[in-house]
Amino acid sequence: MKDLIKRLVEAYGPSGAEDEVRALIESELADAVDDMRVDAMGNLIAHKKGSGGGKRIMVAAHMDEIGLIITHVDENGYLRFARVGGILPGTPVGSRVRFRSGADAAMGVIGHEDGMEAKADGTWDKLFVDVGATSKADSPVQVGDVGGFVQPMADLGNRLVAKSMDDRVGCAVVIAAAKALSDTPNDLYLVFTTQEEVGTRGAVVSAFGVEPDVAIAVDVTPTGDYPEAKPKSVSLGKGAAIKVLDSGMISHRGVKNWMVATAEERDITYQLEVLDRGTTDARAIQTSRAGVPAGCLSIPTRYVHTQSEMVDMDDVDACVALMTALLESVPTL
Repeated sequence: MKDLIKRLVEAYGPSGAEDEVRALIESELADAVDDMRVDAMGNLIAHKKGSGGGKRIMVAAHMDEIGLIITHVDENGYLRFARVGGILPGTPVGSRVRFRSGADAAMGVIGHEDGMEAKADGTWDKLFVDVGATSKADSPVQVGDVGGFVQPMADLGNRLVAKSMDDRVGCAVVIAAAKALSDTPNDLYLVFTTQEEVGTRGAVVSAFGVEPDVAIAVDVTPTGDYPEAKPKSVSLGKGAAIKVLDSGMISHRGVKNWMVATAEERDITYQLEVLDRGTTDARAIQTSRAGVPAGCLSIPTRYVHTQSEMVDMDDVDACVALMTALLESVPTL
C-alpha cells in the first residue's frame, strides 16, 4: 500500500493535466474490474459488475492536485503565474515545480521579489518561477503551461508525508478496496475524477453519465490535533472519518447511517466529520440530475493544501476496510 501511495503522490497531475495519474490507475485496476473508459472530461470510469440484487453505486476520488499556470514570461526568462486550485499563502516560496511529464519535463523553483524577507501575506503578484533561463527566448516553459509541485514522499513509519495526498491517497483507498472485493451484489462505478480542485468539474459530468442510485466520495479532511489548531473532531490515527456536513453539502442521512452501521458491525475504527470550510466531489454528485443520495469517506490529513500533507496508515487501512465492507453490502437507506 505504501508503494502504491508513493507512486500516486509523486506523479504529475495538476487540474486539467491528470494523464500520468490516470495511466497509473488504469494499470493498477486492469485485473480488478470488468471494463474501463475515459469520458470527455478525462475522468476514468471503472466498472465492476455485481451479482445482482444490489444498487448502482458510484465511488469518486479525484486524481488532480493543486498547481499553477504560467501567465507571462518576461525578457529575463522569469515566469509569472496564476494558481490552479487553493495554494495556501506562504507555502510556495522555495518550492520546486515541474511542467509537463516525461522526457520533455521542465523544472523550476518559485521565488519572491522580496527574497528572504518574503511574507505569507497573501500577495501573489510578487511571486515568480525561475526555470534557469536567462532570456524569454531560452525559457523551456511558455504561457499556458501548467506546473505541479515536486516533493518526494517521506515514510515516517506509520505516517507518510507527501504533496498531493489530496487526493491520491483517496485514489489508493479506492484501488485497494476494488482489489479486495471478491464479490458484490452492487453494480459499481469507481470514478477517478478530474478538476476537483477547480470546482468539482469532473464529478459533475461523470455523475450525470453514471446516474448512480447511491454515491460515496473519497477525499481527505483536515485534522484539529496539532498545537493551537482550530478545534475539530477529526484526529490523525483515530480511524476513518465519516462526513456529516461540509460547506458544500449535507451528507444524506441514510448514507451516513449506513456507513456508521457498517463500521460498527465490522469493528472498524471511525470518527464523525463536520467541516466548516471546503467540500468534495460528493457535492457535485449529490446535486446531479434529480439528486443522488451521497456521502463522503474522508482520510484524516494534516497540513492539507501544502506540499507536505501527512496521513496515518491506520486511518488509511480503516478507510480501505470500510470502503470494502460498504461495497460488499447492499445500501440500506
